[in-house]
Amino acid sequence: MKILVLNGPNLNMLGIREPDIYGSSTYDDLISLIKSHCKEKGIEVECLQSNHEGVLVDYIQQAFFDKVDGIVINPGAYTHTSVALLDALKAVQIPAVEVHISKVNEREAFRQISYVSYYCSKTITGKGFDGYIEAIDYLGTLA
Repeated sequence: MKILVLNGPNLNMLGIREPDIYGSSTYDDLISLIKSHCKEKGIEVECLQSNHEGVLVDYIQQAFFDKVDGIVINPGAYTHTSVALLDALKAVQIPAVEVHISKVNEREAFRQISYVSYYCSKTITGKGFDGYIEAIDYLGTLA
């Protein structure tokens, strides 16, 4: 199985950005956790991050050509604004799970909208880094 873990804007700032919401663990800590889990499960994983919407769209489209079996996506702020990410996911038709480290449903009203959720088969929120592991394991059940 081959999974793409895709992170949007500001997730590279984990450990620095709002530690009261996102914790003190870094982006590198997250990637290490994901890679270690996938190695144990025999899953090939690629982890990518960008602060640019078009680059994220390109990554999703490339996943189609790379024969990726599943996408774990934390679109960051693009969750609430990007029809382009939704359309890219719909175009490639790869099973996807939306992940958010924080409990977005308990935050500002504008964070209640998620465009990518219209495509994703599951949304995991408020479980910190463990949400990524849950998403990977869920995608593993679909293979």
